[in-house]
Amino acid sequence: MSQPPEKHERTHNLGIGKAIAVLTSGGDAQGMNAAVRAVVRVGIFTGAKVYFVHEGYQGLVDGDDNIQEATWERVSMMLQLGGTVIGSARCQDFRTREGRLKAARNLVKRGITNLCVIGGDGSLTGADTFRAEWSSLLVELVKTGGVTAEEAKNSSHLNIVGMVGSIDNDFCGTDMTIGTDSALHRIMEIVDAITTTAQSHQRTFVLEVMGRHCGYLALITALACGADWVFIPESPPEDDWEEHLCRRLIETRGRGSRLNIIIVAEGAITKQGQPITSENIKNLVVKRLGYDTRVTILGHVQRGGTPSAFDRILGSRMGVEAVMALLEGTPDTPACVVSLSGNQAVRLPLMECVQVTKDVTTAMNERRFDDAVKLRGRSFQNNWNVYKLLAHVRPPSTKSGYNLAVMNVGAPASGMNAAVRAAVRIGLIHGHKMLAVHDGFDGLAHGQVEEIGWGGVGGWTGLGGSKLGTKRTLPKKYLEEISATISNFNIHGLIIIGGFEAFTGSLELVEGRGKYEELCIPVCVIPATVSNNVPGSDFSIGADTALNTITTTCDRIKQSAAGTKRRVFIIETMGGYCGYLATMAGLASGADAAYIFEDPFTIRDLQVNVEHLCEKMKTTVKRGLVLRNEKCNENYTTDFIFNLYSEEGKGIFESRKNVLGHMQQGGTPTPFDRNFGTKMGAKSVAWLTGKIKEYSRHGRIFANTADSACLLGMRRRSLVFQPLAELEEQTDFEHRLPKQQWWLKLRPILKILAKYKADLDTSEKAHLEHITHKVVPAEANI
Repeated sequence: MSQPPEKHERTHNLGIGKAIAVLTSGGDAQGMNAAVRAVVRVGIFTGAKVYFVHEGYQGLVDGDDNIQEATWERVSMMLQLGGTVIGSARCQDFRTREGRLKAARNLVKRGITNLCVIGGDGSLTGADTFRAEWSSLLVELVKTGGVTAEEAKNSSHLNIVGMVGSIDNDFCGTDMTIGTDSALHRIMEIVDAITTTAQSHQRTFVLEVMGRHCGYLALITALACGADWVFIPESPPEDDWEEHLCRRLIETRGRGSRLNIIIVAEGAITKQGQPITSENIKNLVVKRLGYDTRVTILGHVQRGGTPSAFDRILGSRMGVEAVMALLEGTPDTPACVVSLSGNQAVRLPLMECVQVTKDVTTAMNERRFDDAVKLRGRSFQNNWNVYKLLAHVRPPSTKSGYNLAVMNVGAPASGMNAAVRAAVRIGLIHGHKMLAVHDGFDGLAHGQVEEIGWGGVGGWTGLGGSKLGTKRTLPKKYLEEISATISNFNIHGLIIIGGFEAFTGSLELVEGRGKYEELCIPVCVIPATVSNNVPGSDFSIGADTALNTITTTCDRIKQSAAGTKRRVFIIETMGGYCGYLATMAGLASGADAAYIFEDPFTIRDLQVNVEHLCEKMKTTVKRGLVLRNEKCNENYTTDFIFNLYSEEGKGIFESRKNVLGHMQQGGTPTPFDRNFGTKMGAKSVAWLTGKIKEYSRHGRIFANTADSACLLGMRRRSLVFQPLAELEEQTDFEHRLPKQQWWLKLRPILKILAKYKADLDTSEKAHLEHITHKVVPAEANI
C-alpha cells in the first residue's frame, strides 16, 4: 500500500472526517468478534466514525437499524465470545445489481466510504464486485434521485479491505484464517475424549471433520493425534487403498495399540472423484477386519465455542491492519486482504488470493492432485510430507549403524512429548537406534539411558509434561561422566529439547569439546519452554498451551469482575524476565495493562494506569484486568501493585490479586504445540542424520565445527538451523532473554485497544505483496 505522506504521521488523526463500516458475512468463525472489536476501537482511536452492519450483506442492503454507529463500550466483553455478535447471513439480494444499488445508497447517505468485510472468498469477491461497480452505481443513484450530486461527490470512491474468517483455512495467501486454530481446539478436545473410550474397548473410530474442498483441519488433526490414516480432498489415496488401510490397522494393533483413529475430511474423494464417506470406511473395516468400529461426525461443534488465544490475537492484529489499510487507501489502491505471514502483518491483493484459491479447486476437478497440494502452499506441503513419513512407513530392516539420543532439559512444557515421539519414529525410519535419556543432563551423566522403540512413544502427542523426565541441572560439572556415557552407549548424535537451560547446557557441551573428544558429536537443540525466551526462535514449544491456559483463566476472572462490578484484578504470569506471556495474554484477554521487564515502567506509569481505571469505572464497563510478568520489576512486586491499586482506588473500585503459578506449565498441549513439536522433532533427525554422515570418518564421528551444534528455530515462516555460537552473541544471559524480540512491537496495539493514547509503530509498514509468484517449493528432506 502507498506510504502516508509523512513517515511519522500520528495515527490518531488519520481517520478524522472519515467513516468505516464493518460487517461479517458467510459462515461464522471464532475470532470474528476480536476482529470487529479491533476495527471499532482502532477506528475510533484514529478519529473516524465506525458503523456496525448487522446481518452481513443483507443488513447492508436493508439499511435502517441494521447499520448503527459503534461505540467503544459496545464492543466490550466481545473478545471471548465465539461466532459473530453482529450477525451473519447468506444474502441473495446483494448478488443482484438492484441489491447493490440499495447497499450503495445506504452507505452514501451515512458518508461511509470505507468497508471492512470479514468472511470467506465468496464474501470478499462480492465486495470486490461492489467496489468495481461503485462509480456506475453512484451515477445511477444520482439519475434516479436516490442520492444528491453533492452526496455522490463526497463518496466518489469506495475503499475495501478484507479479513478472511473461515475455519477451513481454505484461502490461499494467508498462513491462517480467523477461526482455524479454534476449530482445531474443538476437534482435539473431542479426539482426546474419544481416545480414552476407544482404548477401553479396543475400538476403531472414524472421525469426520469439516473441509468440503480443503483438507487442512483433517491433516493437522491427524498430525496432532497420530492418526492411523487421513483422507483429504487434495491428495486422494492410491487405487488399492482399501488393502493398504486394513494392513495399516492390523500393523498398529500388532505393535500393541488398543485403538485405531481414522480422520476423514467431509470432501474426501478417490482418484476418480468418487466421495469417500465415513460410513464407507466403517463398513470396510467391519467387513474385512471385524473390528468394533464407530463413526463420529463432528459437524457444527467445530464452529462453536470460545476462540483460542491465537485467533483472538490474529483477529485483533488483522483488525488494526485493516483500519490502517483503509485509511491509507487511495482510488488507485486495489482491494486488499490483510493477513499474517509468519508473525508479520501483510496486505495482499484480494483478487489474486481469490484466483489462487479457485486454482486449487480447478486442479482438484481436473485430477491434478500434486498441483493442488503445491498451490495450498509450503506449510500444507510440509505438514503432508511429515504426516506421510510418520504414519505410512515401516522402519527399514537395514540399519544405519548410528545411535541417536533424545532428552528433555529444564522445566516441563506441553508439546515436548510430541517432539520426542516424532524424533524417535523418524529416527527409526532412517534406520537409527534411538536412545531415550531420562532426567536431562543429570540422567546423561549417570547413565540413565535406554533404547526406545516405535511403540514406546505411542500416544505421546496428546500428553502434557515430560514423559522422559526433565531437570534444570547444567552439564558443566559432569562433562567427564557425560563423555563416559556417550562413549559407553556409542551415541553419535544428540537432540536436546528444552528451554534456556537446554541452550546454555548445549553451549557448555560445545565448550567441553576441546577437552573431551567424545563431545564432538552433532547436537540439535529444540526450544521448548512456556516462557518463549530461547534465542533463535520466534516461538517455543509449550508457549501456546501456557498462553491459552492464562487466557481461559482471565476470561473466568473477567466474568467474576463483571458480575460484582467495580473490581480490578491483578494477575501474575510466569515467564522469568520475558514478557511474552503477559503481553500476548493481555492482547488475548483484553487487559487494561501488562507490566513487563522489557518495557520499563515508573511510579508515574502506575499512577496513570490507576487514574485510567478510575475513569473507566464511570462508564458501563466497571471492571479492570491488569497482568504482571513475575520478574518485571524487583521493587514493584505483585503485592506492591495490589496495595497501590487498593489504596488509590478506595471508594471507586476494589482490587484482587491472583498468582497463576505452575498451572501454566501443565495441561494437554494445544493443536499448535502438538503440530509444532512433531515438525521440529522430525526435522531435527533429518538434519542430524546429514551431519553424522558429513562428519563420519572410518566409522568414527568427529564434529567440532560451529555448525555441528545448532538450534532449530522458527524464524518468520521457516524452520531454520542456527549455530549456537552465533546465537550466543544475540543473548542477554543475565536476564535469560534474546536481545531482539519480535512481539514487542505489538505492545502499542495492547495500549490502544485499552483506550490509551499511543503511537502505532508504522515504521514496518505492511506493503502490498503479490502472491501469484509466492508458491515456494516445500522444505526438502524431512
